[in-house]
Formats: sequence, structure tokens, C-alpha cells
Amino acid sequence: MKVEFLAIPKAFSGNVAAMVAADKQLLAGAQSVDKALGGALGRAMASGRFTGAKGQSLTLLAPSSRLARVTLLGVGKPNDLDARAAESMGGLLSAEANASGQKAASVVVDSVKGCRLSPAEIAARIALGARLRNYRFDRYKTKDKPEQKLSLEKMTVYVSEPAEAKRAWGRLEPIVDSVFFARDLVSEPANVLYPAEFARRARALAKLGLQVEIMGEAQMKKLGMHALLGVGQGSVRDSQLLVMRWMKGPKTQKPIALIGKGVCFDTGGISLKPAGGMEDMKWDMGGAGAVTGAMRLLAARKARVNVVGICALVENMPDGNAQRPGDVVKSMSGQTIEVINTDAEGRLILCDAMWYAQERFKPQAMVELSTLTGAIIVALGHERAGMFSNNTPLSNQLRAAGAAIGEKLWRMPLGPKYDKLIDSDIADMKNVGGGRDGGSITAAQFLQRFVQDGVAWAHLDIAGVAWSNKGDSTTPKGATAYGVRLLDSWIAETYER
Repeated sequence: MKVEFLAIPKAFSGNVAAMVAADKQLLAGAQSVDKALGGALGRAMASGRFTGAKGQSLTLLAPSSRLARVTLLGVGKPNDLDARAAESMGGLLSAEANASGQKAASVVVDSVKGCRLSPAEIAARIALGARLRNYRFDRYKTKDKPEQKLSLEKMTVYVSEPAEAKRAWGRLEPIVDSVFFARDLVSEPANVLYPAEFARRARALAKLGLQVEIMGEAQMKKLGMHALLGVGQGSVRDSQLLVMRWMKGPKTQKPIALIGKGVCFDTGGISLKPAGGMEDMKWDMGGAGAVTGAMRLLAARKARVNVVGICALVENMPDGNAQRPGDVVKSMSGQTIEVINTDAEGRLILCDAMWYAQERFKPQAMVELSTLTGAIIVALGHERAGMFSNNTPLSNQLRAAGAAIGEKLWRMPLGPKYDKLIDSDIADMKNVGGGRDGGSITAAQFLQRFVQDGVAWAHLDIAGVAWSNKGDSTTPKGATAYGVRLLDSWIAETYER
């Protein structure tokens, strides 16, 4: 979809959206449209429940010979119109245009008294929301119905300072391709996107300036990554360790490490999952998808920061060579693990990836993303990801960054009594706690045992938010790419100021 920013014209035609503040206050653009329609907008508001509150919309069809459709967008009170609200307006317009088969749409952006955002910034954010919503993973559809396809090809944003809006858009536009890249990875079926193919797609990001390394099983064996290798030993697909580096910050700056769980398909292994819903396990690599998308975004916008992204890529399959319940493996750290449940595989691959990141890169902070436990969905549903951290400043930074862009986090507890639940009788630890109680917490306690002294660490359990069955204002149903913008925003706000 093409986006253009133009000066506000004297008259409008085609499909246009305009802004209305709380208590039915038509802003300048809406006033101009209303005047041309002889007060039709005012009459329409008077006959319904639309008041201009944040998130409301009202559409008039064929109100005149020049205007095919007019959509009123509620912006609410001045403090309601933040970046996320503006993006949501753009997403709403995009969804409406595609639902009605429109090829082109436009919106007039006004100055909102008391709003902290300039019209140019509002315009750019509306464009971002429209682009993010205008996505559909349909590459395997051969007999798609016309009404199911995306129709919107062009969005025109009218604003008083189009040149300034274009500059603001230039800073935001790289987000779109990186989010789409991550959504594509998570959406691909496992027969297409297996560990080597995931790594191949990441290697292509070298054209943006990322340094990309891919380690095979022989290299990982030499490093002592037996926890990771044990998970993949039942698959005919070789496991991979993907290492991406973006080192464009000050030479004295210790890097940030981003770690992603990349189980390209998870059957549960010998501890086989139920058949119902197992097809969803193609997105058990959502953490790796988010980390790879975030690294792409940092490179695309030329971030002034040092970051490494490491993704452990495996398949968890149940063949005759698969890891068994009761096996004991030795991790890269030297700690031993009794494997009680082969379906608790994510923590096994992550512990080696985390240790490798710390040993090689000595990061100042380490953030790991994984679709780790169903227990976090029981606790938090699909509204927030669970966050576990050993560092309150880091957790506060991540929570603030997520809140600003709509990727919410909720900090969960850690503690010695939870940690004791993963002690093993025959090894240093076991990979699950006793019973179902606190499953997401004991998983986090397991990972914390692989965090070295002095490293600020956060584990984000994104099992409930990596995929959506209903979508939201800027994300259609399917892969969300949760974490791409969160990580980028956190890095920008914390390390690039």
C-alpha cells in the first residue's frame, strides 16, 4: 500500500475520513466536509450514539456526488490522542477500506488543541497504523475470493505540513517491513520454515548491514550445547544457532543481548501433545521471529547501538532417536538437567543460547522472548505477556516501552521457594516443577539459573500474544509479531538517547 502526504485541499472527493473531538466537536477538516454536505455530518451525529469519543467511528455512504464515503473518527479529549490512538485510527480506516473493497482512501488531519502530538506526527502515526493493518498472509491461497483479498492500494493523508509529516513517516516506515517480516516467519507452515530455512532467511538480512552467523550441530556440540541438541535429536532437520550482530553504537558500549526461542515445530517429543490444536505449534518460534524482526528493524533504521540477537532453532519430534523422559543432559554452562517432560523443551534450548550470549558477548542486559508456557495464558489471557526479571529498572523500562506501543507486559514473581521446585534428585535441576502449579514461574526460575552475576535479565513469556484469533486495530488475525516494536522502542528510549 502506498502512502502519500499532501496539503489540505479546499474540497474533498472520493473516500475521506475526518476527525471529531469529544462532545461532537467537528475539527476543521470535518467542518469543511460538513459545510460541503449542508450539515449532513451534524445531523448524522444527532441521530446516533457517535459523540467523538476515543475509538468511535461513524460512516456515511454516498453523501454527495463528489464524496462516496465519509468516515468520522473520534479522537476524544486532547489527552486521549496519543501515538497509539492515532495508529488505531489508521488501522480502522485500513480495515474499513478493505472490507468495502476500496482501492483508495484519504484522511484529513487537524491540529488538536491540547494534544502533545503535532499534526505531522499524528499524520505519520495514522499512516503507520494503516500500513500495519493492511497485511494478510495468503501466499498459499490459489482460489481466493475477491472480497477476501486486500483492496486498499493507496492512502492519502492531508495535513497542514506535509513535508514535516513525510520526515516523521521516514522514521516510522522501517517498522512496517520488519513487523511484516516477523509475521511472515511465524505464519509459515513448518514444512516450509524449518531451522535451516529460518536461518537462510535471516542470512539475507546481511544486505541491511547485519552480521549473520549460523552454527550447525557440530559446532554446537564442540561448545557443549547438549541441552539444545537434545531437543532436536529426534528430528531429521538439523538444529541451528542463529547469531546476528548490529554493532553500530559507541565502541565502549557493552552490547544488549536479545534471545529468541525458535522451535519451528513442537510435537512435544516423546511427551506427545494432544492432536487437537497441534497445528498451532508452527508458531512456537514466535520469540525467534520477534528477535529477528527487531534486529532487522535496528539495521533498517541504522540504530546507534550495539545489539546481538541469538535464536536457538530446532524441531521437537518423536522418532526413535528422540530424547526420553528421564534423560540427563549437560548444558553449556556445565549444569546438568534431568528431562522430566520433553514438551518443556523451550527452556532447554534457551539456557544454552543464553549462556553462549553471555560467554561470548558479555552483555550489559539480556532480554529473552519465548512462547514458553501455556500456564502464562491461564494467568494473563491474551492481553499481556508475562515478564520475569532480576532487575527492576530493566522491567520498568520494558513495561513503559510496551505500554507506549500497545504491547503490554505484566511482571510476574520469582523467588527461592519457586526455585526449589525444580531441584532434581539425580541432577542439578529438572526441566519442570512438581505438578501444574506456577508453571510459568518455575520455567522462569529454570532460565534464571543460567543468568550470570551482574547481567540484567528479563524473560518475556509471549505464548498468549504471539498469535491472535481476532486481531486488533493494527494487527489482523494471525501472527502478531509481538516483541518487534517493544524491543526496538525499549532500545531507542534506553540506549540511544
